[in-house]
Amino acid sequence: MDLYEKLLAEVTESGIDVYEVDMHPNVKGLYADGVIWINSRLSRAEKAAVLAEEFGHHKKTVGNILDQKQINNRKQELLARTWAFETLMPLASIIEAYKNGVQSRHELSEYLGLPEHFIESALNRYREKYGTHVRVGKYTIIFIPFFGVLEFFEEGQAIG
Repeated sequence: MDLYEKLLAEVTESGIDVYEVDMHPNVKGLYADGVIWINSRLSRAEKAAVLAEEFGHHKKTVGNILDQKQINNRKQELLARTWAFETLMPLASIIEAYKNGVQSRHELSEYLGLPEHFIESALNRYREKYGTHVRVGKYTIIFIPFFGVLEFFEEGQAIG
């Protein structure tokens, strides 16, 4: 079961209907009144990212927020996107990827099964939230100037 199928099962168990339909190429997905529409033209990885964001709208936003000229609507959009980032790419998954030899954004995209633009947006959001880096246990995740993870060892601890 891939990432999209797992998320789809969670979404439908929550009582949300999901439909894959042929949509305009500029529209990736929509959420309204307990229904999510996903553009059927998307790759599986892209569908997972879009489904997570639309499910984030179900969990975090209210009302019609299509008019992104309104600041409140933009804030709600950011809430849904942040929920998607934290759900599909939590900080722990970045550390796990590092432990498995992942060293670039491209490799992280492949490792997590998510589109590169999603990875880039998530890392940018984490940078906005945490700054240039964040400490998670004995690890420090670095967001700029490149993506990386540093592991700190206690004094006297054997390496390897």
